[in-house]
Amino acid sequence: MKDDVLKIENQLCFPLYAASKEIIRKYKPFLDKYDLTYTQYIVMLVLWEHDSINVKTLGEKLFLDSGTLTPLLKKLETKKYINKVKLEKDTRNVIVSLTKEGKDLKSKCTNIPLEMGKCINLSKEEAKVLYSLLYKVLKEK
Repeated sequence: MKDDVLKIENQLCFPLYAASKEIIRKYKPFLDKYDLTYTQYIVMLVLWEHDSINVKTLGEKLFLDSGTLTPLLKKLETKKYINKVKLEKDTRNVIVSLTKEGKDLKSKCTNIPLEMGKCINLSKEEAKVLYSLLYKVLKEK
């Protein structure tokens, strides 16, 4: 039927949305220990990988716009996990770097991915397939 296209169970976006919310909800107790939100955590993940990064590049890596990223970075700076520095040549170009506290937080958070792995009802193979498919969707952007 023509109306079937509007049924929620026929929408690819709905299980993606619901699953995303559920996974982020499962992260909460682990992140609460370190006073981090999920979006602050993913910022820290990128910084733990790169130590220092341009804000624009950070936004691109996380699919976040500057309106979302700016308050996140301010919160992380208030928590003393990061420093922001404007480049002298171009003050619109801001570099975000980890502080000692931000670097130290990394070792405290290494258990989070392992704990989350226990919360997700997928085999390693299924998780790899899902990961691959989700990144395929993201790359179509």
